Amino acid sequence: MHIVGLSGSNVGSKTRTAMSVTMDFLTKKHPDAEVTMIDLANYEMVFSDGRDYRTYTGDTKYIAETIMAADAIIIGTPIFQASIPAILKNIFDLLPVNAFRDKVVSMFVTAGSAKHYLIVEHQLKPILTYMKAQVVETYVFMEEKDFSRNELINDDSVFRLERLVDDTYTMVNVLEKIRIEKDEAYDF
Repeated sequence: MHIVGLSGSNVGSKTRTAMSVTMDFLTKKHPDAEVTMIDLANYEMVFSDGRDYRTYTGDTKYIAETIMAADAIIIGTPIFQASIPAILKNIFDLLPVNAFRDKVVSMFVTAGSAKHYLIVEHQLKPILTYMKAQVVETYVFMEEKDFSRNELINDDSVFRLERLVDDTYTMVNVLEKIRIEKDEAYDF
């Protein structure tokens, strides 16, 4: 099982901090999983121009191909101006419409205000559903007050991130079992 952690911003520290906590849980609790973390702050990406993702080069191609090869993606995103960052939207624009078919996608959000809690429901989940993702229904929402000096200090947020990791891992396993059962139902 290959799980990608996608830290969906090229600025700020809260999303990166929460992603580090999430990846630590993943590697400790599920050592059998192949884990890749992509922090968009560490890559030089070009904007999508409508081409097939395989024709891009450099970091853009690496990110797109890594996501396409994953069984699950855990997306961490901040909320800027009541929306997801442009760099994260660019990732979705680079990929084909069916990019997340048979992939589990879970997410967490870091925001400066509790007023942004519905951005996932109104923006991110519709994009992922359109791209055929199997979305983990519950997500983790964290605010400014949950962080201090580049550390996640809210125990409830830490617990919910751990649960998100477990839910993502479990959903991948369940979907794999369903696929195997469906395949075995055919004679050819």
